[in-house]
Amino acid sequence: MRRTASLILLALAVFFAALSPLLRWYAFPRLAKIPANQYQDMVLEAKNATLLDYGTMKAKKVSKVTIVQTLKGDVEAARKIGKTAGRDVVVWNGLSYIQGPDGKMVSKVPERYIFDAHSQEPVHATGEMVDGDPVKRNGIEFKWPFLTQKRDYEYFDAQTRTTNPIHYEGTRTFRGLKVYYFEQTIPWTKVGMPRTMPVKGITPESVAKTGTTRWYTTVRRFWVEPVTGAPVYGEESHQEELRGGTLLGGRAKVTAFAGDVKMREDYIEHTVALVKHNRTIVLLLTSYLPWGFLILGTLLLALSLYLEAHGRRPSDPEPTPATTPEPVSA
Repeated sequence: MRRTASLILLALAVFFAALSPLLRWYAFPRLAKIPANQYQDMVLEAKNATLLDYGTMKAKKVSKVTIVQTLKGDVEAARKIGKTAGRDVVVWNGLSYIQGPDGKMVSKVPERYIFDAHSQEPVHATGEMVDGDPVKRNGIEFKWPFLTQKRDYEYFDAQTRTTNPIHYEGTRTFRGLKVYYFEQTIPWTKVGMPRTMPVKGITPESVAKTGTTRWYTTVRRFWVEPVTGAPVYGEESHQEELRGGTLLGGRAKVTAFAGDVKMREDYIEHTVALVKHNRTIVLLLTSYLPWGFLILGTLLLALSLYLEAHGRRPSDPEPTPATTPEPVSA
């Protein structure tokens, strides 16, 4: 009986020991992915900012500029592109909607971002764009890969339509979470005018005819939870200028926008809670279950060997037969 139990325990020990690396190195890369139907929104604010009044073409101080960012998964497009690409794909339709302190629109910039659901690497397909302009992204945008490393990454900048390094600047603690801090600086770069302008009749084409150009620079900062690769907080020191041309009435330049853009507090709290939840799920696949199965397999192996050793007790000695005395003859 002990021999049978020992063999069963040995088989279970081998099973759990083999399951540990399979779960970590085979199952996790296939199971961990961004859902195709994900929807998320984010509100950012720039308080005491400078904003251009397009009616007077003069910059003025305002109490607040609000940026509402939404990302909505297009399931049907993801299915079609994924079938062609031969992998799981996510298609995000994004929108950055900027409004002034009076609630009126300053600009809105749509995006279509297509990427691998597992690695977050961009997938190039028809429809990839920023503000109606076709683009071919390189590097990440919005989200870092699962199990983010302590290194620099390539990050796509939607304003300049270029990819630039975003630098790992150290490990920090944010709202009880260990995070990696990344920073990217985009130097002053000439960029296009948004297709949707706050004043009716003003278009990128009409502005271009005046010879006025738009320039932009920013310092972008992210606090990224490394297990999920999700930013729990982000901010930008953002500046835009209009330069030259007849639109400025002889002035060399005018500030179109300047301010420190930061996530609103209620969205910080929501994001941190969501990331903590998702972090536990990822750790189950990468750490808790693999190590738990390995320890369980080791314990089962030890118990199996213990039962096997105690099942091999030496047999009781056989009884010695009685000796019959030989007859004595005279």
